[in-house]
Amino acid sequence: MEDQNSGLTVSTTDGATVVEMTHRKILDEINISRIGERLNAIVAESDTPKLVLDFENVSHMSSSALGMLITVHKHVREKDGSLWLCNIQPSIYEVFVITRLNEIFQIAKSRQEALEQLA
Repeated sequence: MEDQNSGLTVSTTDGATVVEMTHRKILDEINISRIGERLNAIVAESDTPKLVLDFENVSHMSSSALGMLITVHKHVREKDGSLWLCNIQPSIYEVFVITRLNEIFQIAKSRQEALEQLA
């Protein structure tokens, strides 16, 4: 199901919620806020959320977007859930390494790999 306002496509695969980011650039505050609200709503709907965020379409992300991801990660952990990020472009992954966010987030190369980790 695509949510045009937030730029997300949400589906369920093997008991996990897969959220595909549809915008190439996640830069502006309004868009980041909408994505954060939608992701937090998905987390709130589940007792123990299993979430895969697919960044295959994303080529640019702001630091505010990273902050939003940290908040979502915190909410997932508070519910003893699991959050995996996948298909992160090398230039964005480099930012994760520089900021050491790669040590906080569970990151898979592919959506399939992320789903296997949640199975």
